[in-house]
Amino acid sequence: MMYDVAIVGAGPAAVSAALTLQVHNKSILWFGSRKLSPKVEKSERIANYPGVAMVTGPELNRRYAEQIAQAGLQITERQVTNIISSRRGFLLQGGDEIYDARTVLLATGAVSAKGFAGEERLLGSGVSYCATCDGFLYKGKTIAVFCGSREFEHEAAYLAELAGRVYLFTPYDGCGVERENVVVNPGKLKEITGDEHVTGVELTDGTSLELSGVFVLRSAVAPGTLLRGLNIDGSDIVVNRRMETNKPGCFAAGDCTGRPYQLAKAVGEGNVAAHSIVAYLASLPK
Repeated sequence: MMYDVAIVGAGPAAVSAALTLQVHNKSILWFGSRKLSPKVEKSERIANYPGVAMVTGPELNRRYAEQIAQAGLQITERQVTNIISSRRGFLLQGGDEIYDARTVLLATGAVSAKGFAGEERLLGSGVSYCATCDGFLYKGKTIAVFCGSREFEHEAAYLAELAGRVYLFTPYDGCGVERENVVVNPGKLKEITGDEHVTGVELTDGTSLELSGVFVLRSAVAPGTLLRGLNIDGSDIVVNRRMETNKPGCFAAGDCTGRPYQLAKAVGEGNVAAHSIVAYLASLPK
């Protein structure tokens, strides 16, 4: 199915855009967490959101969820790991599925995760973000897995079922993946090495490991890696006042476009992006 718009992210900007796009009868494919924004959820008090006096983050997320349900909108809980421009719009990889959309709205929030040296260069050549998509390629082989959060430990365990040996790296203590072929490495991953394909990794202590592939499991993919050729300033997506990026048909809104990191700004940008998407779709050949 070809959707009118694919929304990536489930924070206030995405909620604002989705509600507006639905009013305009656009078909929406929405990727994100049904728990919505973790940043909002962790807010103890929100005092400067117009029309809502002194609300807690969990309460505001609950109200968003109620409004989403009342509107009949659905969120697909799959992480988008790759977006490719196509003749008719965009192809999005979510897990092991490929989806079609005429336009894309990036509302991913501020992505703080900095990639490893060599990660972007070797993406698709031994570096993968999707265990279920590419795990079978490394059956019986030696791989490294960076597990950025406990929520991805089931994916690391799945990879351990396929691979011969797994060097596992986590930014936290007490990893729950316990298998004979898994080595939880106390060192920190510094660089992914190889010319045309991954051949190993280097750690911050100078240790080198030879292996065939690296899986990077983290909650967000940097926008410039997610969609190649996207104009990025630092870690921010560059947009104009219509929330258009340099990629025709691709829009961005919210914290991913830069400061100020405020709810009102995100909601406003989501609304502007939605109206710009409606206008862009109307301009496409029938």
